[in-house]
Amino acid sequence: MASTGKPPLDDSRRTTGSPKMKTRGEIGWMNHLEGVGDAANKKRFNVDSPSFTPSLLSGNGASTPKKSTISPKAANAAPFQPRTAASPRQETATPDWTVADVQEFVPQGFDVAPLQGNGNGGIPASNAFDPFVSASTPLGTPGAVGVPTNPYSHDPAAALGGTAFFGNQTGFQQPVQYHLYAPIGPHSQSTLGYQRNVHDLFLPSDFREELQKKAAATLQTLPNTQLPSQVDYFHSLVPLDLTHQKNAATFGYPSWVYKAQSSKDGNFYALRRLEGFRLTNEKAIRSVQAWKRVCNGSVVTLHDAFTSRSFQDSSLIFVTDYHPLSKTLAEQHLGAGQRFQNRPNTHIPEQVIWGYMTQIANAVKSIHTNGLAARVLEPSKVLLSGKNRIRLNACGVLDVVQFDSQRTVADLQRQDLVNFGQLIVALGANQPNMMHSPTKAMEHFTRAYSPQLKNSVFWLLNGLQKDQDRTIDVFITGISSQLMSTFDSALHLDDQLTSDLSRELENGRLVRLMTKLNFVNERPEYEHDRQWSETGERYFLKIFRDYVFHQVDAQGDPVVDLGHVLACLNKLDAGTDEKITLISRDEQNCFIVSYKEIKKALESSFQSLMKPARRMH
Repeated sequence: MASTGKPPLDDSRRTTGSPKMKTRGEIGWMNHLEGVGDAANKKRFNVDSPSFTPSLLSGNGASTPKKSTISPKAANAAPFQPRTAASPRQETATPDWTVADVQEFVPQGFDVAPLQGNGNGGIPASNAFDPFVSASTPLGTPGAVGVPTNPYSHDPAAALGGTAFFGNQTGFQQPVQYHLYAPIGPHSQSTLGYQRNVHDLFLPSDFREELQKKAAATLQTLPNTQLPSQVDYFHSLVPLDLTHQKNAATFGYPSWVYKAQSSKDGNFYALRRLEGFRLTNEKAIRSVQAWKRVCNGSVVTLHDAFTSRSFQDSSLIFVTDYHPLSKTLAEQHLGAGQRFQNRPNTHIPEQVIWGYMTQIANAVKSIHTNGLAARVLEPSKVLLSGKNRIRLNACGVLDVVQFDSQRTVADLQRQDLVNFGQLIVALGANQPNMMHSPTKAMEHFTRAYSPQLKNSVFWLLNGLQKDQDRTIDVFITGISSQLMSTFDSALHLDDQLTSDLSRELENGRLVRLMTKLNFVNERPEYEHDRQWSETGERYFLKIFRDYVFHQVDAQGDPVVDLGHVLACLNKLDAGTDEKITLISRDEQNCFIVSYKEIKKALESSFQSLMKPARRMH
């Protein structure tokens, strides 16, 4: 083949950039970068000339002008218009991407250019994204424009310009997650957000201690006792009397009280024993059936009555509810049962007296509505089971002991009003035997309390007079204002108990969750496989256990953080999509899993443990 004088340029040599063949554009570009050129080039180019851009080469080696590339979407783009605070956005066509129809952002006292959105439209005019700047904040106050604001101020109103932005003490507005602890009111306003401690997640210490003491008293036993081991269907008797002196003043027979456990239902009851009583009429003990219908929060429920010879004599036994660690009003306020009786007199506040009166009135009304009479209203037979929480006790005993009495029910109900008034006077005057000196007791009571309380007690003491209709309903109508006060206190207590109960709401869930984890983790053998808990999905359950409970800090010290444990277990129980990194103990394996996947693995592993139980059935 004849040569043309110039070898043809092939595409491979042209694209690989061979040093032997360079185009004029490339040479000019290199000379421009290296600052090398002749005098003609120096005259042609100066510092104000635009930088040289090489053009693309066509297939035959000729240079072609560069074509600008425009996206096909540009045809549908909205025409550009300058945006101001007064001109709204105008769109002539609907683009492929849409933005939210929001109000344009208007700068509030800033000297900078208007802020632009992040692609989702302009920022709204409201200042929710800047809690420290408010349009209504006057100048010179924290939060105003140009005035520095302390974000760590203890006064949220001053720090946030009157808005509660950091209400959840995290600094971010996030959606509510049900796997987090939800504080239910009432709340203490005296503590700040960062002052919350671990006790806020559980019952108050004093309330927990009280419940534990009551549980210990309920389970208390008395070894090497001389009491009978079995009384009808009751066993494990423990005496509840603080004194060993026989007292037959109230019922006409010596009375003893025991705590016992029922062999029928396993519950604990209080047994009141009347020593030496002989039943002469079968109808007498049947009168207890009427008392079973009395269901009132201020009356100790009477369940049963029977005679027994388990105490080596003829005894009458009354079965009632057992309220652990209860005291009588005589023990609480009048010093009954104490070793030293010469203690100074204690004054009972009037509001407490009103609380006692409203609760006793509630009990008496329930008893009278059922066609019965309390008959026993004295400080030694009224139980104090909680703070200012009382219950009438030993009701129905005299109905059996004095069954042959000729007094009518209406007469006995009026006598209840008199006994009611004498009980209040004895407590207010601090005189257990107020009938020995009634005049002195009434003088002391009159000086110590308000005329309203005095008039109410006088009305009760005159209950036997027939000058007017004297019933418990009339008395309740007269003290209606105090009933509202007591009812309000009961509602506050209910709110407080509900709040305390909500703290323990999550604990039951977490205990069941930790129980499932421990059923699976470190199981020695299952289905003849010693490596069952170390393989498959059980393996990263084991690593998750280390992630929750066995973390260490940078110094290698154990991290004992209850908040971390609670957060992890709550997220596991909820099965959130949050991912965590689990690393094995030998640092050879690493898993990136979500709490949702861990929850599925836990349920699957636990269900596999339940398979043998199904086969047995």
